[in-house]
Amino acid sequence: MEKRKPNRLIKEKSPYLQQHAYNPVDWYPWGEEAFEKAQREDKPIFLSIGYSTCHWCHVMERESFEDEEVASILNENYVPIKVDREERPDIDGVYMSVCHMMTGSGGWPLTVIMTPDKKPFFAGTYFPKESIYGRPGLKDILLKIAELWKADRQKVLTAANQVVEALSSSEEGSYIGDRLDESVLHKGFSELYHTYDETYGGFGSAPKFPIPHNLIFLLRYYRRTGNDRALSMVKHTLKRMRLGGIWDHVGFGFHRYSTDKEWLLPHFEKMLYDNALLMFTYSEAYQATKDEFFAQVVEEIAEYLRRDMLSPEGVFYSAEDADSEGEEGKFYTWKVSELREVLTEEELDLVKKVFGVEEEGNFLEEATRKKVGKNILHMKKELAEYANELGYEEDVLKQKLEEIRNKLFKRREERVRPLRDEKILTDWNGLAVAAFSKAGIALGRKDLIDTAQRAADFILERMLSEEGKLLHRFKDGEAGIDAFLEDYAYMIWGLIELYEASFISKYLEKAIELSEFVLKHFWDEENLGFFQTPDFGEKVLVRKKEIYDGATPSGNSVLAYNLVRLGRLLGIQEYEKKGEQTLRAFSQVISSFPGAHTFSLLAADILVNGSFELIGVGDEAKFNLLELEREFLPEGIFGIKDESLERISEFLRSLKEIEGKTTYYLCRNFQCEAPTTDINEVRGKLIPQESGTPG
Repeated sequence: MEKRKPNRLIKEKSPYLQQHAYNPVDWYPWGEEAFEKAQREDKPIFLSIGYSTCHWCHVMERESFEDEEVASILNENYVPIKVDREERPDIDGVYMSVCHMMTGSGGWPLTVIMTPDKKPFFAGTYFPKESIYGRPGLKDILLKIAELWKADRQKVLTAANQVVEALSSSEEGSYIGDRLDESVLHKGFSELYHTYDETYGGFGSAPKFPIPHNLIFLLRYYRRTGNDRALSMVKHTLKRMRLGGIWDHVGFGFHRYSTDKEWLLPHFEKMLYDNALLMFTYSEAYQATKDEFFAQVVEEIAEYLRRDMLSPEGVFYSAEDADSEGEEGKFYTWKVSELREVLTEEELDLVKKVFGVEEEGNFLEEATRKKVGKNILHMKKELAEYANELGYEEDVLKQKLEEIRNKLFKRREERVRPLRDEKILTDWNGLAVAAFSKAGIALGRKDLIDTAQRAADFILERMLSEEGKLLHRFKDGEAGIDAFLEDYAYMIWGLIELYEASFISKYLEKAIELSEFVLKHFWDEENLGFFQTPDFGEKVLVRKKEIYDGATPSGNSVLAYNLVRLGRLLGIQEYEKKGEQTLRAFSQVISSFPGAHTFSLLAADILVNGSFELIGVGDEAKFNLLELEREFLPEGIFGIKDESLERISEFLRSLKEIEGKTTYYLCRNFQCEAPTTDINEVRGKLIPQESGTPG
């Protein structure tokens, strides 16, 4: 069969767009060519937004976009545009808001039909080709709207204008309220407590997402209040996730989310941002508890990311698909017959007992709700319990399971791998820099900090312009797309964490330069807070602002946290003021539902409960501060005076050595204690009990 001639998406950098390059649909990328064609031919635009590792995006492609009949309807009546949401989160954000507004829900693939001037009048998510079980099919929708466009244009335009007016009014409203106080932290804890799953950990029921920033907040809440309930929620959730099927027990790393409350059946894609945020969270859990279980998970995530997601340049790829050979999860699941080919009978018996493997399969397929002979490796108990039940010493059982894992890993490597999305994104790499920096500190592993450095250096050297402007995406040797708010927010966070892990001042200097850039080009002078796009960027209907912390934290919440910390460390009150104003810009929303804004609560915690800044002056400061940072001291901000930082901060310039000895300045809430040359004295003030309870 002759291969179809590719459409214009073949020239795009995005792997997701390239996946659609051989569809019979005459796809356009987002750009003037498409909009001019729509105007010229007087056709509505069919906008489809997804991403390369999205399972239902693949399904809709197979059913509709590879179908000649659907393609014919689209090509004749519409101008079809494909967008990768990971490349253009600004476009996705606007039209996802429209979808929520029009339907009450959202997701991917996102399907929008709009006028040639980008005004939407229809929105939805996945549609099958044909109408079925009361769900409208894409074919019928397209034909009906095409007829409506020709027969009753005014009705369509009126609807489109109403949508845009509603969208504009929702964005233009001010949510400025009072300063957040301690009550919002307690309310945030209470909301999480009341949605907490006592049995399986996590929050809510199915589907269940990791939401690492909820756990990061709870760890800080425990640190401040000594509330053991907050800590136990974190520990139980992190353990159940690592034991469940959402964890890849053969190759390591977390899948996207669980379709059930037990963490058993995941959607199998693996995302850089999930694994980075979870690595950060497990690192802090280890600091707070000294439980080696959490340290092991950190090391395993690091192994996965460095083995499977690290580019030759030392920066991280975006994601791995859920599907291989047209089937979700095929790479990750096992039939008993496949296990028998690799393992001895004794090993297979152990796998059945420890990993819940069954001849008929151990999970119900999401679509059919039937077992189909496939197994997801998972554990219902911790290793010590299995060892006790099976009569093994724990170390012996651990060694046996590691030998089994290596056998299965070797066999699995022979399978067809899921697609890896090899575009490099600044924002997600910023999260990876933060995670590897935190992990390196917590575990005392310089090699992890070195990994963070290489990734940060790549972004700073290849994705930062001479004018100080970040770019969002790097692919095939080329950086492109002006960066969005999250690119700056996450990268600044990563650079601050990397500075605290290395005390290399260039990383703090770059964090400051990027903060200045974002304050200049993203700040909302009228209603405070930060826009998602810069003042020189493309405006898609409205210039959005976002504070909700979803699968990843919002750019506003992360920037508030960054600015407050930078302000405290450097003694620059304007930074702290802007951080506080960012929270005030959304304080009505945060106060009404703090459990959905937990990263904002990290910044609020510092503003409400204070921080400490510990500055070392002298040759021994670096070693001693890095040792101290291994403890769980999230309210702390650490720095070392050097020539670079002296130029930046008048406060740091004033700090001196005492009698030629390394000296430590401990400051709390804008006042410094008497300097000391004894690091143990400082340690005693910060960790008075040395017993794992809050200091």
